[in-house]
Amino acid sequence: MKKILLILIAMASLTGLYSCSGSSDPAGWSSGKIDQWFEKGEWLGGWEAVPDESINRKSFAISYFRHRERWDKAFAFLRDNDLSTLELKRYDIDGDNVYAPVSEYITKNEEDARHEAHRAYIDIQYVISGKELIGVAPISAKITELESYNQANDIEFFTVSGGENRPANPSRFFIFFPDDAHMPGLKDGENSPVRKVVVKVRVD
Repeated sequence: MKKILLILIAMASLTGLYSCSGSSDPAGWSSGKIDQWFEKGEWLGGWEAVPDESINRKSFAISYFRHRERWDKAFAFLRDNDLSTLELKRYDIDGDNVYAPVSEYITKNEEDARHEAHRAYIDIQYVISGKELIGVAPISAKITELESYNQANDIEFFTVSGGENRPANPSRFFIFFPDDAHMPGLKDGENSPVRKVVVKVRVD
């Protein structure tokens, strides 16, 4: 009996070790575990902006654990720089793996904007100053192609069915994956100036 008990304990220990070894792959996590990890926020590295509710948490968790060094560098750039004083240019954070253009513009009317998506890069979009609305929809809602995918610029434009416009301001940030159609730069009230940084994180 004692021998059987020892065998059962050993098997339980091995099962536990096996489970732990597989726990670093979020693809197999439950939605509850993903939420717990996401909401803990350690991945932000101390950056204090709030992630928008539209972010696909599972897609982010999978990408973060696959390319943690890229994401850590991206959030460190956002945390460690005075974004309000940066020159309006591209900043190479990790070569072509992670880079960040900073821009300023006047928000536009929705009828003058188009939904877009990317295939090679994931966007972290953050409004440094000002405010805007960002149209958000799944790429599966695509209806009509306006401009076919341009590989050099990693962008395509199209119309979508449905979606929603979400407020973007210095308190929050967005992450858009290849499955996320988005229409940034929309006016929130009146047409107004915005300063924005978009950190581009390479998918593969």
